[in-house]
Amino acid sequence: MKPHICFVGLENLPVLAPEFEQHGIGGAQVQQTLLARALVRRGFPVSMVVGDYGQEDGASWSGVRVYKAYRAREGIPVVRFVYPRWTKLWGALQRAAADIYYLSCAGGQVGQVAMWAARNGRRMIFRIASDTDCEPDRVLISFWRDRKLYEYGLRRAAAILAQSVKQQTLMHRGYGLDSSVASSLVDVPERQLGLAERDISLLWVSNIRQLKRPEAFLELAGRLNPFTATMIGGAQPGEQGFFEDIRARAAHVGNLSFRGRLPYRATNEVFERARLFVNTSEIEGFPNTFLQAWVRGVPVISFLDPDDVIRREGLGCAVTSVDEMASAVRRLLTDSQAWLEMSARCRAYMARRYGEGETLAPYLAAINRVASGRAGAPAPLGGQAG
Repeated sequence: MKPHICFVGLENLPVLAPEFEQHGIGGAQVQQTLLARALVRRGFPVSMVVGDYGQEDGASWSGVRVYKAYRAREGIPVVRFVYPRWTKLWGALQRAAADIYYLSCAGGQVGQVAMWAARNGRRMIFRIASDTDCEPDRVLISFWRDRKLYEYGLRRAAAILAQSVKQQTLMHRGYGLDSSVASSLVDVPERQLGLAERDISLLWVSNIRQLKRPEAFLELAGRLNPFTATMIGGAQPGEQGFFEDIRARAAHVGNLSFRGRLPYRATNEVFERARLFVNTSEIEGFPNTFLQAWVRGVPVISFLDPDDVIRREGLGCAVTSVDEMASAVRRLLTDSQAWLEMSARCRAYMARRYGEGETLAPYLAAINRVASGRAGAPAPLGGQAG
């Protein structure tokens, strides 16, 4: 019998269930949901622990049974760390009654899940979401308490999965822990628009946070009038003021359309209309947006190039400044043949490297190791690069 896998992601429901898609998401939520659906198609029993959005507890979407933990703002500050957050999380884990619990992103929740799993004879798989998840001095966790819980959970994970060889190396260097590379999964589009049908010259998609450097995209768009630019992204907790500042500045860039937060499905439709995707972040793992772009034939112009895949495969341009970015954009937007050749490379790379069978293999291998009690046998460093 195949093991029951439970994905723990409190913000997963807006990706899984269309009726809740007005709520914000990130790449980790997309990846957990794509993996959950892929495992369902292969006959695994699959569940999720998510936040309380008002849904019925135990309801199912796409064959995934969903158990709710707590509402985002539920409880009294300070006290709510224990009740309702910790207690309701453990309650949802108990109701799921899975064999293996799978979660992503650094945070105290990693330790809470690991502790529950250890007390109940279950196992946990952790997938690295960002490079900073691997670096104790840069990990994006505010409280000392949560840092200690995260470290506790990491060291008790039955398997750790990395997005890239770089993350694999960083995790070994930062925490002394081994991991296996498991590439991200992809939602394959039903259509591909031709160059003439793509009415968005430049697209930027991310949660609007300071480390994503959206102001660099505003500068870029302002330099490239009359090329059209579109910006998609919502505010993050603690950065509402920054979001409002970016939105106000965007209103003064004449060729820029600021869309704010869009649901995942609507964002994919915007990707189909784009000619180039721009990433300005200073910190990433392997962005889900790169895959959303490449599978639709959209080259990526980025400051970051995970494992040098952009340069190595010719999937866009890796740059070091806004000046270089502007030059690369102008060349590709004014040279149709260069764009067509690069777009074709993007689609060919995705077809070759990101077919579901190949992409799913390292996840299935990790699940089988963990389920059989053979945890701790990951691939060697650099063993499964994309």
